[in-house]
Amino acid sequence: MSNKKKVSKNLIWAVISLLLAVLTVRLVLKQSSDLSFTDLCTILKESDKLYMALAALASLLFIWFEGSAIRSILRRAGYKRGPLSGLLFSTSDIYFSAITPSATGGQPASAFFMIRSGISAGITTATLVLNLMMYTLSIIALGIISIIISPKAFTEFGTASRVFIIIGFVVMLLLATGFFLLLKNEKIIFKPACKIISFLTGKNLIRNKEHLQMKIEKTRADYKACSDLISGHRGVLIVSFIWNFLQRTSQIMVPMLVYAALGGEKSLMPAVFSKQCLITIGYNFVPIPGGMGISDYLMIDGLRTIMESSMAYSVELISRGLTFYICVLISGIITLIGYLIGKRKEA
Repeated sequence: MSNKKKVSKNLIWAVISLLLAVLTVRLVLKQSSDLSFTDLCTILKESDKLYMALAALASLLFIWFEGSAIRSILRRAGYKRGPLSGLLFSTSDIYFSAITPSATGGQPASAFFMIRSGISAGITTATLVLNLMMYTLSIIALGIISIIISPKAFTEFGTASRVFIIIGFVVMLLLATGFFLLLKNEKIIFKPACKIISFLTGKNLIRNKEHLQMKIEKTRADYKACSDLISGHRGVLIVSFIWNFLQRTSQIMVPMLVYAALGGEKSLMPAVFSKQCLITIGYNFVPIPGGMGISDYLMIDGLRTIMESSMAYSVELISRGLTFYICVLISGIITLIGYLIGKRKEA
């Protein structure tokens, strides 16, 4: 795909995501007849500034922790990269995952910046596969923890929400298994690539078959070397999981902190956290940019069982504003700046 086509495709998805965001916010406000945008601004002004600041910080740490997770894996593979590079690897992933239907839509963008920084394609691929596996396992772990904290958290959801959560949990388990298999057996990735090249060569659609196969073989060798290195050291797996666990936890904590900022009962904060863990499982597999619409529905359905509807709508809108809309905006700006700086260096 040409650069122009890639840019056009990304612009289209960005516009679609923006329209979905506007539509989702309007629908949520419409559902809550007692809440308007002006009311929401007033609620923010009257909120506890300390808890709201902690909520904003937690949403930003979500970006930082992903970069730290990627850097921890790369360091073990022999590629030391600074915090700013890690931040760019993270923001590109978060931004493009948010504006594309696939939850893994940001991986190619992150890979682009990693390769441009001098990391081989094979090492990049293995790093991202491992990070995705740990990301998925951290969501599963938090789901289990949520049930331990609040055993009734799941049963208090409506039927539709429970279905989403169950399907999400199964999909997360399957994804984690799939990423593990990809990490342990590189043939799953590279054997089909070789067959595609042979097919296209037979149809006279590409030339230099040997050159392309050599590039794939080098990438495969790097991938396997990185995979073997990682698999042989539990330390890097544990550290990667911890960073991913912190990343997911920081984002899931936001509704809990927003609830406290709006004057909610402190004793119910663990219940809000538990609900949000399950909500995250319920929308992560949905092929909609950022899970927009589904995540909002699950949040309102879950939160209304432990607080008044007006409070649930306020917590939902403010939390999504912090963890998704503002987070994506910041990620997009950092990604654009990183791209332009890299272009200037290449020129």
